[in-house]
Amino acid sequence: MTMKKITAILLIIMMTLSLAACAGGGESVGNSQDTEPQQSGTENVQMPEESQTQEQIGASDETGEESGQSDDVSDIAQGTDSSAPESASEPEGSKILVAYFSVTNNTEGVAQKLADGLGADLYEIVPEQPYTDEDLDYGNSESRSSVEMNDPSVRPAISGSAENMEQYDVVLIGYPIWWGEAPRIMSTFMESYDFSGKTLAAFCTSASSGFGSSDSALREAADNAVWLDGQRFSAGASAEDVMEWADGLGIK
Repeated sequence: MTMKKITAILLIIMMTLSLAACAGGGESVGNSQDTEPQQSGTENVQMPEESQTQEQIGASDETGEESGQSDDVSDIAQGTDSSAPESASEPEGSKILVAYFSVTNNTEGVAQKLADGLGADLYEIVPEQPYTDEDLDYGNSESRSSVEMNDPSVRPAISGSAENMEQYDVVLIGYPIWWGEAPRIMSTFMESYDFSGKTLAAFCTSASSGFGSSDSALREAADNAVWLDGQRFSAGASAEDVMEWADGLGIK
């Protein structure tokens, strides 16, 4: 075989081997791409620094809002909230009632002066059966007033009642003098309420009779109360005279 033929054969063999090598390398690359697991497009992706900063700021704002709510609740719980009501004012002085029975309006005048001067409530004891002039005829032993005062057990009925008697700390009790005593209707009044622990004082009006022991029956009916000294007034007693006695009681 000539050298030219041998050289040609060798070239053909080398070219064939070269082509085979190129074909094997391309197939290997293709297999590698198919068998490797593909990663998610968002996995392990780094967030830009600007985006991270904004997200952190947002989280901080939310925390701030929650903190603000907590402070509000704390203020309310501690009583420092600006919308909380102010503390109640200090209690006022004793609550006073002036209760009186009057037929000729003499006792009513004194009672009104007491109520005005003390800032007290006023309650009139009104008989269910009003007294007439004939009833007040002391010279007639058969008159209504004479019969009542001769019988300590008589209790004339009262029309209506004093509301919320329990709210009063002090009760001033006024009446005219009948036969040296408080009219029997005053015993009706005293026995109608519980005066336990209250401070009581009686006042009366008369043309000439003194106070004396006119309140003895009233004291017996409310012996669980604190009684102060009573006072007799004339029909035309001035407001100064009336308040001089009231101020001396120390009940304001």
